[in-house]
Amino acid sequence: MRRTPPVSVSEPEEYDLDEHEADPVVVVKDEADLGAALTETNVMEVLDELDRDLIALKPVKTRIREIAALLLIDKLRVEVGLASERPSLHMSFTGNPGTGKTTVAMKMAEVLHRLGYIAEARVVAVTRDDLVGQYVGHTAPKTKEVLRRAIGGVLFIDEAYYLYKAENERDYGGEAIEILLQVMEAERDNLVVIFAGYKDRMDDFFRSNPGLSSRVAHHIDFPDYDVDELMAIANLMMEHQNYKFAPGAEETFREYLDRRVTRPRFAHGRSVRNSIDRARLRQANRLFADGTGTLTREDLMTITPDDILKSSVFAEDREPEDDAAAPAKGHF
Repeated sequence: MRRTPPVSVSEPEEYDLDEHEADPVVVVKDEADLGAALTETNVMEVLDELDRDLIALKPVKTRIREIAALLLIDKLRVEVGLASERPSLHMSFTGNPGTGKTTVAMKMAEVLHRLGYIAEARVVAVTRDDLVGQYVGHTAPKTKEVLRRAIGGVLFIDEAYYLYKAENERDYGGEAIEILLQVMEAERDNLVVIFAGYKDRMDDFFRSNPGLSSRVAHHIDFPDYDVDELMAIANLMMEHQNYKFAPGAEETFREYLDRRVTRPRFAHGRSVRNSIDRARLRQANRLFADGTGTLTREDLMTITPDDILKSSVFAEDREPEDDAAAPAKGHF
């Protein structure tokens, strides 16, 4: 891979390649060893982790494997002297909250690093507030500082559509977008930018900013999880944290999910994690309330149906006096 030395984000237009060391001499081979490349990069380890650690998301996993295959084959093409420009790697991840966008971004950074396309397997995650200032002259320094931190890795911009506010002529988001456009092109060998957010809003965002859209090669949509998949996520989280459902608790949790998915602010995997955390809290409070005695390993691991039924999601099923201990707000 051609190594481009780091560049000052503040003044990219003054960057001069002649001031840096020359590119290394590339030895052209007659053939490329795919097996050796897979062993050297160990990229399959990351792809296997993606399959193992993320429930469902088959279209997303397929697309990530396709991108990894393209990048690996491009490396082999260079080895045998075939012209191969560095492909555009900027991406758009669209989907509802909690569908795995940030997790996949971190896996993507690992893939890109192992294949030699970025210097570090590092993700700098930001939102509009990290990039856009509140007064004249404030946005450019904020945006450039974020870009300095992200150079050599992946910049993940969540809810990216908030950068552009067409209804506000005095909004400074446009300035941040202009800087991003400049650096995405000038530093394409050193930086990968991933824009993320709801699909419909991201579509509007790219229509309003065709310069950005033309620089984003990979648009990946993250589908919602169904209840079976959410249950699989819950079981995986429980296993990782050394908890388990008591008899009847798994069925109760499924009923919880059936109700929770229809309520406001449902965030798929994130909501599952929050609900398990609240069940753990109730379990701890139940054990603590006993005050005396010895707790077995089984006691400390087990989530009972009652630990779940005390959620406000089940409030309508309880007698009024039972709600005194239930959370006053939220859908936990």
